[in-house]
Amino acid sequence: MKLSFYKYHGTGNDFILVDNREGTIALSKKQIERLCDRHFGVGANGLMLLTSEKGYDFGMVYFNADGNESTLCGNGGRCITAFAHMLGIIGQSARFLASDGEHTAKILKDEGNVKWVRLKMADLTTPPLAPPQQGRGVSDIETDKSSFVLRPSSFLIDTGSPHLVIFVENVSEIDAVSEGRKLRDDPQFAPDGTNVDFVEIMESNLFVRTYERGVENETLSCGTGVTAAAMAYASWQLAVGSPQLAVGSNQSAVSRNVIARNEVTKQTHQESGIGHRTSTIKIETLGGKLTVSFRLKDGTFTDIWLEGPAELVFRGEVLLS
Repeated sequence: MKLSFYKYHGTGNDFILVDNREGTIALSKKQIERLCDRHFGVGANGLMLLTSEKGYDFGMVYFNADGNESTLCGNGGRCITAFAHMLGIIGQSARFLASDGEHTAKILKDEGNVKWVRLKMADLTTPPLAPPQQGRGVSDIETDKSSFVLRPSSFLIDTGSPHLVIFVENVSEIDAVSEGRKLRDDPQFAPDGTNVDFVEIMESNLFVRTYERGVENETLSCGTGVTAAAMAYASWQLAVGSPQLAVGSNQSAVSRNVIARNEVTKQTHQESGIGHRTSTIKIETLGGKLTVSFRLKDGTFTDIWLEGPAELVFRGEVLLS
């Protein structure tokens, strides 16, 4: 069987995309796993089928690199929107169906192979949960505590996929694969496990590194992960007064960074600037920069948007056995 495909990436989070509007393509778990293998296949963090979906511009079916159908992928949602635009299915906006329901997206800029895409994420009506669950927390899990410094808060958030967001002081020093795997497989997240995001508060942005379940490795970027990190930061700031992103300060970069990492303030909704209006948080990942915007009121996140580049890398054909 000859399969035509397109390779896309969103800030280094890479995908194989297949046009299956006619519904004639049925890939086995083994075939998907091999296609995503970087040594024996095309190589990708996941594979997506673009399908026909009544009442929508298209449908999105997402598979992890292990071949299993999975939950929403935020960067994947941006890439499949760019793919649909390239195929001529949509104009500057899209309405599509994914595993967690309806999504809308907008093409903000068209730079040839690179499209700047804004994806609307599902509202978060359940406040982020702070472990411990069942009497256990992140600090109780058998990780190598000498390899990173935990801040005093972590959150469980479902942004279409489940994420454990952990604030740390030295994200660049973390063995994200080893430590992420231990946390991903901890019994309190059974039976399916969780994605794990290590987050450092920088002077004017968050730096996020993600261990992705299904890929079972660190990825260069994770859309649902950076969305979870932004909402965890906002929740922490409003609940107890977290370190602030020092934006627009006249102090030196070094002193601003120290303040951003260590200053704890006690602020109200109105004083903090997060809540009752649209807030935008800049995110840096190993693969590039993204932004997350949202409205937060009474513990509910609405109007959540993930924005960043989606790039066509190449197209090709592969023979499947």
